[in-house]
Amino acid sequence: MRSAAPERRGRAGSDITRQRLRTQRLAGSGFDTPADVVRWFGAVQAQDYAGALWAIGLRTRAACKSDVERALSDRAIVRTWPLRGTLHFVAPEDVRWMLTHFGPRAVARAALRFKQLELDARILARSAALIVKALQGGRSLSRPRLYVLLERAGIATHDNRGLYILWRCAHDGLVCFGAPDGKQQTFVLLDEWVPPGRMLTRDEALTELAARYFTSHGPATGKDFGWWSGLPAGDVRTAIEQAGTRLEHDRVDGEQYWRARQPPRTAAMMGARLRPDAVLLPPYDEYTVAYRDRRAALDPAHAAAARNGIFSPTIVLNGRIVGTWTRRLTGDAVAIGLQSFAPLTGARLRAVTAAADRYRRFIGRPALSI
Repeated sequence: MRSAAPERRGRAGSDITRQRLRTQRLAGSGFDTPADVVRWFGAVQAQDYAGALWAIGLRTRAACKSDVERALSDRAIVRTWPLRGTLHFVAPEDVRWMLTHFGPRAVARAALRFKQLELDARILARSAALIVKALQGGRSLSRPRLYVLLERAGIATHDNRGLYILWRCAHDGLVCFGAPDGKQQTFVLLDEWVPPGRMLTRDEALTELAARYFTSHGPATGKDFGWWSGLPAGDVRTAIEQAGTRLEHDRVDGEQYWRARQPPRTAAMMGARLRPDAVLLPPYDEYTVAYRDRRAALDPAHAAAARNGIFSPTIVLNGRIVGTWTRRLTGDAVAIGLQSFAPLTGARLRAVTAAADRYRRFIGRPALSI
């Protein structure tokens, strides 16, 4: 592993912000396809479905909403619960090794909740057998229809019991999300939806996950990686050590920040000054949710107004969160409301307006006339 550079201070925060904009592909060139985006990140949080589509789209050169949904229907990307017990988009070839090595920890951490819901091993086994039988042969069913199936068999689905049953089936590698049916999300059998892929050893899985994270999210700390992955501190240290030949690090204000090892020309570009530019981020975007410490993007004074930069859609200008935004769909049009922490004028306002226009193009709706 390459030795760390001397500790940097002063403009270190802005350096981190500029580099993250590029590794997160919010600045510079975008990817050609949604699948390219997902492979770059390893996993893209997809708890908010509509927001996750946009998170992928804004990192491509010109993809629209239908392109991202087509990637899901074509099985180029898969939606399931591979990390932290939370929904993500992942590449099909990565689904099984992620579930195998990182799913059991999420299941163990949810044991108390399963006990509270009175979902024991017997009920879970009966539920899984019913669901697998219903989906066999390439069938897909929505969550409500699967709930009806369980209820008819005497298995209650109220109080989120149904969701936790499906969650557990996904963690056991039985089901994943399939192609949407209108506005309904559907479930399919994982083994029928995704062809057999590579299986990594645990050490290989830790190494690959760390390399993907720091390549797409760096510079970031080990604590950031632990937050994003859900791994315990010991596994975080092991993962970083094993990925060492693919990583480099600097010490900034007393913290070690890791990133992918870059050739000199790429490294210079990563630190280059960016033109004033803006993006409208969805909630749970990787630019905010993937870091335990979000000060590089969000002034703590604005954390409450931005709901910690995670739970609200945010306006990002030159890497910093400068406000929040909302959308209102009416007929075939969309109205976008901007709530900035300080007035936006001149080039800043033009950049944010352009970002709003880009979102409208993505969903294929013109501005709403008022």
